Amino acid sequence: MHVKKYLLKCLHRLQKGPGYTYKELLVWYCDNTNTHGPKRIIREGPKKKAMWFLITLLFASLVCWQWGVFIKTYLSWEVSVSLSMGFKAMDFPAVTICNASPFRYSKVRHLLKDLDELMEAVLARILAPESSQANATAAMNLSTWNYTPLVLIDERDPHHPVVLDLFANDPTGSASSSPGPRGACNAQGCKVAMRLCSLNGTSCTFRNFSSATQAVTEWYALQATNIFSQVPQRELVELGYSAERLILACLFGAEPCSYRNFTSIFYPDYGNCYVFNWGMTEKALPSANPGTEFGLKLILDIGQEDYVPFLASTAGVRLMLHEQRSYPFIREEGVDAMSGTETSIGVLVDKLQRKGEPYSPCTVNGSDVPVQNLYGSYNTTYSIQPCYLALRMSEAERETCIRMCKESCNDTQYKMTISMADWPSEASEDWIFHVLSQERDQSTNVTLSRKGVVKLNIYFQEFNYRTIEESAANNIVWLLSNLGGQFGFWMGGSVLCLIEFAEIIIDFVWITIIKLVALAKGLRQRQAQARYAGPPPTVAELVEAHTNFGFQPDVGHRSPDAEAYPDEQALPIPGTPPPNYDSLRLQPLDVVESDSEGDAV
Repeated sequence: MHVKKYLLKCLHRLQKGPGYTYKELLVWYCDNTNTHGPKRIIREGPKKKAMWFLITLLFASLVCWQWGVFIKTYLSWEVSVSLSMGFKAMDFPAVTICNASPFRYSKVRHLLKDLDELMEAVLARILAPESSQANATAAMNLSTWNYTPLVLIDERDPHHPVVLDLFANDPTGSASSSPGPRGACNAQGCKVAMRLCSLNGTSCTFRNFSSATQAVTEWYALQATNIFSQVPQRELVELGYSAERLILACLFGAEPCSYRNFTSIFYPDYGNCYVFNWGMTEKALPSANPGTEFGLKLILDIGQEDYVPFLASTAGVRLMLHEQRSYPFIREEGVDAMSGTETSIGVLVDKLQRKGEPYSPCTVNGSDVPVQNLYGSYNTTYSIQPCYLALRMSEAERETCIRMCKESCNDTQYKMTISMADWPSEASEDWIFHVLSQERDQSTNVTLSRKGVVKLNIYFQEFNYRTIEESAANNIVWLLSNLGGQFGFWMGGSVLCLIEFAEIIIDFVWITIIKLVALAKGLRQRQAQARYAGPPPTVAELVEAHTNFGFQPDVGHRSPDAEAYPDEQALPIPGTPPPNYDSLRLQPLDVVESDSEGDAV
């Protein structure tokens, strides 16, 4: 019952409203608030009242401006970066190695026969244009050439450049091709470019090169890629360098290893690549101590004598250090080790920990990145590279990638310090190559040479690692402290003052609602009165209508002015009203007596 009464009082309070006018409520607030300034406005004389009103308004504006600045700073989600050092035994990184030549020339010679002949003819035209004959290309397959040819651009007249096709017998003059003696175009006056046209040949563009070497290398790589793309990948693996032939010796710390400890993957630019300590099927190998004695030592045979002559212009191996279970993007992030040298790589570890949304646009596993992972079949951890490779075909797509792709929230980077020395030395060259040849080929003859071997030493320089961690530069405590500090400094207020102000706002709103409800109710009553045709009923008529439900008022004699209701029709005078049966109803004696007693009391 008490709860019901309390709820009824609350309902009555809500229906009644605060019980103040706007002016009374504002005066009460200024007289009772704990904020400095409003009290002086209502208690001082006219001049001081105006002065205090202006001062209070100015300081309140400053508080609002400062609050806006602090809230905007907080919502910018800025981060601060902290650097800490740690020391512990760490897992050795995964190491990926690739030969600089993706395929063995002895196995792909038949696929590149027509392309090699065309390449030799191109070099002949570039090196000795006057001595080369046009009919020398009659027996060659020019279908590849006609699709993407190399041209000479004569820029001796920069306002009217002349484009010359290397194999055109009679070039015609225009901005795209023009007649002229080829012998007059030398390396200083002409540049080699690649003409790239659409499928229907309606629009073409030229890719210029500063050197003919770059031009013919890029052109050959483009044509070779087109040829190899038509060969199944399982056959391409057989055309490359096997792990058994590439890896001559392996030692991790004090434990021997072999090519069987490497995982094979196929990379389009480098053919067969091999990953050590990838951690896909086995546990990652830890490093016992820093130093070269506890790292990975490899001796590799790159087989330089079997390189594709026009495809691989670099001799050596491409290598990369990366995390376990992460895909090696060796073309973008790898480094080269040259043949005939011992390359030592000291490793330092940096661990990056990003804050995440909304502070940093990073992802934990890539599930919230709306771009397909091109290397998802390898079941590797997330990396931004395959997203970027999928969208880097044009500048607009690269901008799209920057907006859509995200960095990994947790990342490990390996900083490398690289040093090199000749290996083997001239004094030890004979016996080292004899031993290695015997181990690989079971031959007493020397089958290896300095130009075909690479030695690698990969190790931790120290077990110290750096952790670069992001944290919120402005947290909620910082925001509340600054908001309260500004409010207290300029207005002398606190959180209770804000609660008082919120209470007054609520009362203002509730008074407004009560007034609007009353206004709407008054409008409805006036509209109802306007719809009623005659004057209001008398008291006698109301009493008779309450006691006699069959009573109908005599509207014909109530209005003395008949013209006031021109549309009203004369109603018939009602007959004798039915009796009031309640007056004839018998009641028990005890009820009558109780009523009498009650009246007596």
